[in-house]
Amino acid sequence: MPEASGCAGWAAPALAAVLARVRESTDETGARFPLYADPATGSWKSTTRGSWTGGFWAGLLWLRALATGDPGDRSAAADCTRRLAYWVEQDTATRGLIFWYGTALAAGPGQDSAAAALRDEAARACLAAYDPQRGLVPWGDAFGGPRLLARADGVPGLVPLLAGPVNGGAAAAYGHLTRHLTLCQSEEPPRPAWQAGTGDTWTPHAAPPLGWSRTVPWLLLGAADGLHCLAEDGGLWEAVERLAAPRLAPGVPLVPRAREGHPPSPPVSSIPSAPSDPLNPLNPVNPLDTSAAAIEAVALLKLAALARTTGRGAMASRAADRAHRILRHLSEAHLSPRGGLLNGCYDAEHGLAPRHELIWGDYFLASGLATLTGLTDPFAA
Repeated sequence: MPEASGCAGWAAPALAAVLARVRESTDETGARFPLYADPATGSWKSTTRGSWTGGFWAGLLWLRALATGDPGDRSAAADCTRRLAYWVEQDTATRGLIFWYGTALAAGPGQDSAAAALRDEAARACLAAYDPQRGLVPWGDAFGGPRLLARADGVPGLVPLLAGPVNGGAAAAYGHLTRHLTLCQSEEPPRPAWQAGTGDTWTPHAAPPLGWSRTVPWLLLGAADGLHCLAEDGGLWEAVERLAAPRLAPGVPLVPRAREGHPPSPPVSSIPSAPSDPLNPLNPVNPLDTSAAAIEAVALLKLAALARTTGRGAMASRAADRAHRILRHLSEAHLSPRGGLLNGCYDAEHGLAPRHELIWGDYFLASGLATLTGLTDPFAA
């Protein structure tokens, strides 16, 4: 693959390190789902059902199985995927994150039939939740708060999940994607969350806050998948180019702050020693977020591949170059000796896991490296 050229010296060892970390994490967490890990000890905070991140753990297990070809690794991945079934009937747009990334590497021809069946069941449940009046699958109430929200993290995964074999799914996927792009891009910087009002009105929602580091990466990822899996782009390219242009400009940092536009955290050396409790008040207010950078890199690899096939050579070159630079920087500057991507920020507003290893950060770093090394193609997941 073209992406594999020029990166063999760093991408392959980095991918091997992340996958070795997967094996270590499996030994620690057993049948639980890792969520975030202490940056000093590597010890995981884990959950029984996986929360909204369970699909990323299953996806990492499938990546490991793909890399090793080991039947035992494949069995572990399949077992983890089966344990995601609880979320099929839960009212949350994050079912896209759970079931797309938890099954995509497993559900292809000749792969795991149980994963394929689970993905299709989840797609039908999400399609049933589609609100044609609002033009989207609502955020839902599975995690509390208002149900009728449009949130940027409700886009990725759900677009290709809806656009699969279910009748009417492509139209719902297009409506869901374009509704979010229109709302989020109605402000600058893009606002990550909107709440439905009366009629067809929407008002800004406070959480996640304006400037949230993962807003644009999540939207770019969902839009790239939409361009790939929907037959008609319906003006999607124009919206994507507006969204991507600021990220592709010269001098943009490779790793964003958790709250872009806010003052950065003080240097680590100036913060007094504190326990590793993620709710400790000494946690920094605006740390880096490597997980946002990893998501963006995967989205840009997808956009680069699409741009090459549609005569957008300049955009393809810029997107691929930035994706490569992000992944190399993450691999060389933020990968721990044990193979975890550090300096991810779970929730800066509440001081939760502000400089930690995050399971979705590990997943997207591994996914990007898998593309660069030729293990997968950009749209495998």
